[in-house]
Amino acid sequence: MKGYFGIGVEGVSKAMNVGTLFRTAHAFGASFVFTINAQYRRRDGGHADTSDTPGAVPTYHFASVEEFCLPQGCRLVGIEITDDAIELPSFRHPRQVAYVLGAEREGLSRSAQSLCDFVVRIPTRFSVNLGVAAAIIMYDRLISLGRFADRPVAAGGPEAPLPPPVFGEPVWKRRQRRKMRAAGESGL
Repeated sequence: MKGYFGIGVEGVSKAMNVGTLFRTAHAFGASFVFTINAQYRRRDGGHADTSDTPGAVPTYHFASVEEFCLPQGCRLVGIEITDDAIELPSFRHPRQVAYVLGAEREGLSRSAQSLCDFVVRIPTRFSVNLGVAAAIIMYDRLISLGRFADRPVAAGGPEAPLPPPVFGEPVWKRRQRRKMRAAGESGL
């Protein structure tokens, strides 16, 4: 899968929720994780983050939304239940993206939402746990951008595995070979 993703939280006060999110992000291959204005202590979050994500994945802590920054070209996607949010099954994930989820009770602040390129909602009847929401987002990214065989019409798995991708030689090598052949044909 091309591209990268990061995921983080804003205003969270429960270290176990952040730890769960970080561990899940690590499992799904996040390139970085972050907190914004969160009351997070690595030691407390480590009870849920048994993979020690901050020890393996770049981890950023921002004191406020105003201090928050992302790599150049990285899109920000907020996960929040709002009337104008895009429903997750209809959303195309950007290749270079950071996802941000809000606090347990208050959700994603207006100032954080204003930074977002997109706001996405998970189509549930009510809000789910922060770690669960993050896992759903990362899983949806994986299945929509990953290279998997199509689901069969009947119950069960696919009949045959997806063939491995075939890539040509690098363009510069093909040009070099053409030049060599042209030079050989012209008697040089």
